[in-house]
Amino acid sequence: MTLDHPIFDRWPAQFPDRLQLFSLPTPNGVKVGIMLEETGLAYEPHRIDITADESHDPAFLALNPNGKIPAIYDPDGPGGTPLALFESGAILLYLAEKTGRFLATDPNARYETIQWVMWQMGGVGPMFGQVGFFNKFAGKDYEDKRPRDRYAAESARLLGVLDRRLEDRDWVMGGDYSIADISLLGWVRNLIGFYEARALVGFDRFSNVQAWLDRGLARPGVQRGLDVTAR
Repeated sequence: MTLDHPIFDRWPAQFPDRLQLFSLPTPNGVKVGIMLEETGLAYEPHRIDITADESHDPAFLALNPNGKIPAIYDPDGPGGTPLALFESGAILLYLAEKTGRFLATDPNARYETIQWVMWQMGGVGPMFGQVGFFNKFAGKDYEDKRPRDRYAAESARLLGVLDRRLEDRDWVMGGDYSIADISLLGWVRNLIGFYEARALVGFDRFSNVQAWLDRGLARPGVQRGLDVTAR
């Protein structure tokens, strides 16, 4: 079997019958790694080194014109036709529908789950990412701390929303672990870990979020999914 896409001229597939993952262990990248490990789908990971600007290689841009990870190529897409897909939230939805896992079939619960995925994509990801920039990376040297403090305050507000949602719940959707949890785990983990913003956002007051994070990180599929492109 030969895969007919320019991406494979640059990153050849050793197992062309498997779903192909192009990613890196960033908060967005690990979403798809976790989902693949949790569902048990056969896949082949390809590490895209964003520090070497590989996500703007013409071969990668042929797969994702936005030049961001993660992206996938599924040789067995809908109707048996290949599918190339980018945007981590869209990929989670696709994999949930492909496998029938981690997304309710009941319409009300289904759209409520999707609502929380969109909340993560529109709020948590951008805000936590800005905190990372201003607290950990180049922005930490800015004398004016107002941008950092603005993003830290909004990140704390979002954590409060999640904390209230998780009161008397194991997972975002209650008793059922879902793509809403998968979308959030890497971001919350990075905020207090890699981004070193635990004290900045007052994380310790969000006890429900901490307990949820501990539950999520204890899952074997999550543990494997966090570093699929690092191995």
